[in-house]
Amino acid sequence: MKVNAITVSNLSGTRGGKLANNLSSRSSMGSLSCVGSRYYYSPGMLTLTDNILITVATMAASLLFMVALNRLWPVEKRHTQNDLVGWQLSVLGTTYAVTLGFMLYTGWTNFSAASLNAEMEANALRNIYRLSEGLPQQQAQIQGLTRAYADAVIDHDWPDMAEGRLPEDSHEINESMWKALMTVQAAGPPESTAEDHAISELSVLTQHRRARLLQSTYRLPGIFWCVLLVGGVLTILSVSMFGSASVRIHTMQVFSITLLITLVMLSIADVDRPFQGWVRISDYAFRRAQMSMHESN
Repeated sequence: MKVNAITVSNLSGTRGGKLANNLSSRSSMGSLSCVGSRYYYSPGMLTLTDNILITVATMAASLLFMVALNRLWPVEKRHTQNDLVGWQLSVLGTTYAVTLGFMLYTGWTNFSAASLNAEMEANALRNIYRLSEGLPQQQAQIQGLTRAYADAVIDHDWPDMAEGRLPEDSHEINESMWKALMTVQAAGPPESTAEDHAISELSVLTQHRRARLLQSTYRLPGIFWCVLLVGGVLTILSVSMFGSASVRIHTMQVFSITLLITLVMLSIADVDRPFQGWVRISDYAFRRAQMSMHESN
């Protein structure tokens, strides 16, 4: 499930960005996103307040269900079914725990990969700025473009990705950087070496930018969310059905299991959108590159 930067070349252009935006339908409850020819459903962007409210609501619903179940099916009558319910809970809980852990691991891995990709893109931009010193004729133009690229990423790309849109401003500057380097007339071996290295770094920057676009649109497929939700509900129901002799201990079991499942699922939902929500990747790498370029100017 790691990102392949080459597969997003159709998203890097202005037309591709507009097409992808037109194919994305979003609401406060969730979003149906199209990436290439695939559609993904994912929950809407969650804030910290949303996370707290969902946790409280889920806890209250599970405890109310337990109370209602105890009235409709008294604990004394459920003791005889403990062997069956216990076996079901053991199999179901183990299967769901593995599934939940794998989803969380995958989400965090993708989130970390997106963070590293943004850092590599910013580093490539700084390298191009430094290498332009070996190209006296195009130095001013290339350095101006690199500073403009950093400004565009900070002022436009990050806000666009935070709103679920594909950024377009940095693409035009990226194209201008390619044109500037392709018109370099090396006057000697030092300039030729600087040009080769600058083109290599620009290729790396372009690749990481395309990867960033894909990472900003990738969502956990809807079928996985169905598995997580259904598994969570079944696990909580099984725990509530268990006939414990102590109501206090049973309440603590239902409370702890529900809390753990809810927190893990909210964590998956938060990291599933690496550039949105209250848990998101910062633009610090580009701000640091921007500061470095302005200081050396």
